[in-house]
Amino acid sequence: MLLAAGPVAPLAAHDLMVFLLQVGLLLGLAVALGRLFTRIGLSAVVGELFVGVLLGPSLLGHLSPGFSAWLLPHDPARFHLLDAFGQIGVILMVGVTGLQMDLGLVRRRGATAVRVSVPGILVPLGLGIGLAYLLPGSLLGTVSDRPTFALFVGVAMGVSAIPVIAKTLMELGLVHRNIGQLILCAVTVDDIVGWLLLSVVSAMATVGVSGGQILHSVANLAVVVVAGLALRRASKAAGPRIEAHPALMVTALLLAAAGTQALGLEAVFGAFLCGLALSGTRLADPQKLAPVRTIVVSVLAPVFFATAGLRMDLTALGRPSVLLAGVTVLAVAIVGKFGGAYLGSRLSRMSHWEGLALGAGMNARGVIEVVVAMVGLKLGVLSQEMYTVVILVAIVTSLMAPPLLRRMMARIEETAEERLREQTLTPGAVAAHL
Repeated sequence: MLLAAGPVAPLAAHDLMVFLLQVGLLLGLAVALGRLFTRIGLSAVVGELFVGVLLGPSLLGHLSPGFSAWLLPHDPARFHLLDAFGQIGVILMVGVTGLQMDLGLVRRRGATAVRVSVPGILVPLGLGIGLAYLLPGSLLGTVSDRPTFALFVGVAMGVSAIPVIAKTLMELGLVHRNIGQLILCAVTVDDIVGWLLLSVVSAMATVGVSGGQILHSVANLAVVVVAGLALRRASKAAGPRIEAHPALMVTALLLAAAGTQALGLEAVFGAFLCGLALSGTRLADPQKLAPVRTIVVSVLAPVFFATAGLRMDLTALGRPSVLLAGVTVLAVAIVGKFGGAYLGSRLSRMSHWEGLALGAGMNARGVIEVVVAMVGLKLGVLSQEMYTVVILVAIVTSLMAPPLLRRMMARIEETAEERLREQTLTPGAVAAHL
């Protein structure tokens, strides 16, 4: 069939030129704004997220529609090239984060992570559902089903985002801290539950909820976990017969991401679980994998965060009713996440400042919130205005995380165990960049 149809035509010269221009411009601006925001005491993630706002419909598309349409064509095929580049960045970044996880700490504090995560999900989820019943009907999409709309809003309020939190912790040099590791553990639980909830509410908006749908998602998750355990056991059994190689590690992360995507789960989960499975083995030698970390943190991740804002249109907030709804939803999201995480930490006998640090880290919504919003818009559950409100929550909470984490973590004394872990996990090349 393929031979009869002839070879696939190469990418058109103009399309290639526009793609290279997009990536170069996004990366250059992301680095420039990242450094600028770092100098004023914020994380580089803040500047990188703003690039998408500046070049997207929120600003450039509003001020110069013609140039915006030329630089960022609405043709899905062209835009998907940029999406694919950004996805490679986020997949490898989350995989590298998994490689840096201390599984000994996870085993010791896994129960604590669950105790923190459960109220960290349930409190904002409940508040979001209750708030959704009070929002005006104009914010509902074409599917005028208030319960489904309420569940979508609740899921958006309850989730956290591994990519944004991982990048923030890496930049602030907090991955080695016990609280940093606990945040990643708790957020991993958050995201797993978030994807399962999203599958349920998506089914409600289409064919309705059934026990089979839920069991299918749980079964796929179990398959991924078992595969991760098998990979870890095999890599440890191989022992000295294998050694770390950047290309081998990247291959493993990408294949794992493809596997979870094929099972209907998010690709970043495969990369994270693969990195987690290989952490502490010879394949995860931090010195030999330093080039991968440097490229991911310095080049790929900034482009991904820059692309995150390209589909937003913040001009919709100019309408008073939409702005009021946005402020209310944002306030409920922040209070719910902080309150839930803080409650879980105190129930786990953690200190006041540790509880606030957990709340600050888990409050960042980021990527998964954007996915929830896009699914809701596509299914007709959310209106364009409500979509913008949910995206606003994702951006603002992601921007809040770095300064709040820095302030809270400064109040928590660093232990000798954490200092030793920092020497093991942070290669010089990455430390210099961060």
